[in-house]
Amino acid sequence: MNRRTSYKLRQLGIITVIWLIIGFFIPLYDRLALSTTNAVTPVPKYSIAEAVAINMGAALIGALLGGSLLVFYVNVKFRDKSYGYTILTVVLSFLGVVAIVNVVLRLFAIPSDPFRILKNCMIWGVIVAITQLFLQINNKFGQGVFWNILRGKYNTPKEENKIFMFLDLNSSTTIAEKLGDKKYHAFLKDLFTDITNPILDNKGEIYQYVGDEVIVAWKHDDGIQNSKCVQCFFDIKYHLLQLNNKYMKLYGVTPIFKAGIHCGKVVAGEVGIIKRDITYSGDVLNTTSRIQDMCKEFNQEVIVSGDLAASLRLAGNFATQTLGSIKLKGKQKEMLLIALKSIIP
Repeated sequence: MNRRTSYKLRQLGIITVIWLIIGFFIPLYDRLALSTTNAVTPVPKYSIAEAVAINMGAALIGALLGGSLLVFYVNVKFRDKSYGYTILTVVLSFLGVVAIVNVVLRLFAIPSDPFRILKNCMIWGVIVAITQLFLQINNKFGQGVFWNILRGKYNTPKEENKIFMFLDLNSSTTIAEKLGDKKYHAFLKDLFTDITNPILDNKGEIYQYVGDEVIVAWKHDDGIQNSKCVQCFFDIKYHLLQLNNKYMKLYGVTPIFKAGIHCGKVVAGEVGIIKRDITYSGDVLNTTSRIQDMCKEFNQEVIVSGDLAASLRLAGNFATQTLGSIKLKGKQKEMLLIALKSIIP
């Protein structure tokens, strides 16, 4: 199972658990309302245990059907659409799910009256809309970032050991002049979409888009494992080669990247008041950017620092070329740089 599918299944699992909890509390609230002095007395056959079972069963069916629709279809098929467009699609689909749930309930001879159906439609309609909103917000911030902001993980800055890759598009200025602003934007949008899966499959997280550059980050152990931080670059390269006909047809351009990769300690913390975000700060990012700049000078597609190379298993997978100890721009000390090429055709 690839990481993309695993992430979507985790989202579906969270939705299912939350909807089951809501399904548990809805009949308890109904019971509380019926227990007030002004409420109608429950019918003799009413059972709180049965009501809980029915609501949780309906919530489970709704989560497996509706939740799967949201995670695996709506937020993939309509990722470029507005929230209003997706919510309309979700509402229409939700009505279909409600119909299916009621059919299933009738198959088990569970009675349902029009007023209860209307009430449940109103309640679950709001729940589904909020679920879709949170899914889109999570996609906006990136995997786990929104949740980290909600629980205040980085309210106090924390030191973390990270690996960074600065991925830069070759000849970006020339391409932009050739395509024009609007078409160049469409080109970058397609490009960033197409390189996302190789990044996720190699356990990377997209930290920032900066113009035509993408900054990818790894937890140190994740990036070191099977040299994923380096393999990610070549997976992106091969994936774009497979899509070359698409880019030539649409834009007349073959996208090619160069990259610098480095590791070290950074400080992660939450910043901003009006717009909040989690950012990394430290010399590691500046150094990684400088390493990426050296790709053009040495005519290499990917360069890693000697510190990172010492932790990776490069033999047998990558051909290495030691560039020597280089004094990077703005740095006092020299740094060993190593250029890599994949030896797998």
